[in-house]
Amino acid sequence: MNNILVVNVNWLGDVIFSTPVFKALKKAYPNARVSCLAVPRVKEILEHCPHIDEVIVYDEKGKHWYPWEKLKLIASLRSKNFDVVFLLHRSMGRALMMFLAGIPKRVGYKTRKQSWFLTHKVYLDADDLHRADEYIRVVEDFGITVNDRNCELKVGEDEIRAIDAKLAQFGIAHNDTLVVINPGGNWDLKRWPSEQFSRLVMQLAKDFHVKVLISGADKDVTLANKIAVQSGVKPCVWAGATTLRELLALLKRADVVISNDTGPVHVAASVGTDVIALFGPTRPEVTGPRGRGRVLVLHKEMGCNKAPCYHLACPQNDCMRAIMVDDVLKAFQKIRNS
Repeated sequence: MNNILVVNVNWLGDVIFSTPVFKALKKAYPNARVSCLAVPRVKEILEHCPHIDEVIVYDEKGKHWYPWEKLKLIASLRSKNFDVVFLLHRSMGRALMMFLAGIPKRVGYKTRKQSWFLTHKVYLDADDLHRADEYIRVVEDFGITVNDRNCELKVGEDEIRAIDAKLAQFGIAHNDTLVVINPGGNWDLKRWPSEQFSRLVMQLAKDFHVKVLISGADKDVTLANKIAVQSGVKPCVWAGATTLRELLALLKRADVVISNDTGPVHVAASVGTDVIALFGPTRPEVTGPRGRGRVLVLHKEMGCNKAPCYHLACPQNDCMRAIMVDDVLKAFQKIRNS
């Protein structure tokens, strides 16, 4: 096997969960070239996976939305003479593309539509697999042994130096203990209440004498500033102020990351940073962080629904509110003392 393609999924956390697949492929076929087809939003993350030789962008909602551009991409894939493709994505359209690209071995999940274009169909017999194990199953079912199931991303020394220089401008020295707080989330009910985050920031700064930085995407700027003001201790706010590459370096530099169940908590775990993950309506056994850093998950069973409930109109959000500030502080103290 000399030339391998992996068709990846679309979202940041899920893409991080796919990294053990590339590690296993490189171990099984050390001389093979391993490429990954993925959407533009995750390209930078994949470029930090040390086991990928090439990232091929599939801009399904942009350039490749046009049929002639899609045909050009298929022709380009055909010219690369891949021996096998592993489809982590369940899309029938992607499976059809791999068929049209003439890749002789096409491995993916057995679904009603995708199966028509596969040469090797993978059955999932459980719905409670961790997402990383679900992706690993695709290569295991092909006969590849996977010994290391940890997610892994690499951050370059130059990226660390650059983020240290940027932090220094905000009064955070290289030897300061840095705690990064990530209060955002891709849906509201996965977010710990802002007033809880504010109290946490205050106590971390006053009781533990650490530097606190609040990160987040552009959409989290208002939330981050609200938490900072309510905390009364003037933490550094970088929500909406970092590129994805800078975020990786920042989370690598951090001593501890405290976050809801969202992409950055998985980035932090994958670069080896200790994390405290706050879970509510989602299941940590399915989407909990995996990496080389220590991971402490805080999750309270409420008995209302089996998580993930996806009850987007839940009036109380009790599962997140049940996590107390003291719970997080005890977890932080446990990490510091270990």
